[in-house]
Amino acid sequence: MLASGCRASHHLRECDPLGLGLGLGLGLGLGLCGARIVQLSSLMRKPPAASADGGGGRRRSRNRSGSSSSSCSSVPSQSRGGGVPILSDCFSQQENAREPVSEGSSLVAGGIVALGKFDALHIGHRELAVQASKVGTPFLLSFVGMAEVLGWEPRVPIVAKSDRQRVLSSWASYCGNVVPIEFQIEFSTVRYLSPEQFVEKLSKELGVRGVVAGENYRFGYKAAGDALELARLCQERGMGAYIIKSVMDKNQEFSHMDDSDLNEKGQVSSTRVRHALAAGDVNYVSELLGRRHRLVIETKGQEGFGSQKHSISAPKSCLLNLAPKDGTYDNCFVVIGQENLVPCSVVIDSTAIHVRMDKTGLCNDFGTRDFQLLRIEFGDSRV
Repeated sequence: MLASGCRASHHLRECDPLGLGLGLGLGLGLGLCGARIVQLSSLMRKPPAASADGGGGRRRSRNRSGSSSSSCSSVPSQSRGGGVPILSDCFSQQENAREPVSEGSSLVAGGIVALGKFDALHIGHRELAVQASKVGTPFLLSFVGMAEVLGWEPRVPIVAKSDRQRVLSSWASYCGNVVPIEFQIEFSTVRYLSPEQFVEKLSKELGVRGVVAGENYRFGYKAAGDALELARLCQERGMGAYIIKSVMDKNQEFSHMDDSDLNEKGQVSSTRVRHALAAGDVNYVSELLGRRHRLVIETKGQEGFGSQKHSISAPKSCLLNLAPKDGTYDNCFVVIGQENLVPCSVVIDSTAIHVRMDKTGLCNDFGTRDFQLLRIEFGDSRV
């Protein structure tokens, strides 16, 4: 679902041949283990002739995030249970040319759009950008204002708005050092679009060349469309549709999940990140995010913020994103300047965040210099 009223911010694109899974209208799920890609309408150029080796795929090695090695192939394997056919391998590396966005056209024109709700920017979200980057200029397309329109209770973001660019930029090494673009659309402008109207907007209004989504993806008014329909509608309009297997969470014994969550099928998700934070399991949070969780605290002009020789305290009202549950966390870091990490310990109570550092003078600096944000990263520790 898309339309005008768009807000875009440059973010980073990262590549990691795994699987993804998203639901536009509903939940998102991405997998992080051994993904295979479903290619229903291809954006890739077909090889001029079949070679003796069956197409000469290029192998990609396993990377740190757990991707399985895969060779590129355009020959679909058997579909599972009559559903969407699964391609045996990853995107072709041949069509990597990035088309510049012309003036006066949509920002995403000619690009490959990853569809989803990119709240946590976790490893599954990263994988969506990875797969999109393999066939064109990658975009992360999400909707804003859903809570207001649907009457949901507003939720504290997992990633502070001011920190999203840094996170996306950290994905560059996965995506050929190219930064993807985050493209946001007001949900109110697309809420009532049917699946057909949604894809029509992607094609005609935004000029999208292809989409990447998860096998459990739902879209359109009341989530009427599924991944199979998305592929069909895109194919009818000459767009590429790449459907990815959900990236599954390796920690299937995670005990903090709510059994009442019907969308929970073991995939990496923002919901899992929230539950892990609520349980104070920052080690697990790091696994899901593919990085340490960073808490951002607004300090300038805030009442209740104070610093002493070895400690800094700030009321919870200053938090710009979601903190772990109340408790004591060792092996944390205060981020000083350009990503300089200073060891610290953090105590979170019902009203405030307390940071203790051994380095004399640093805490005093927060009281004398014009610091606007206090940034804390949570290392390996458990309450």
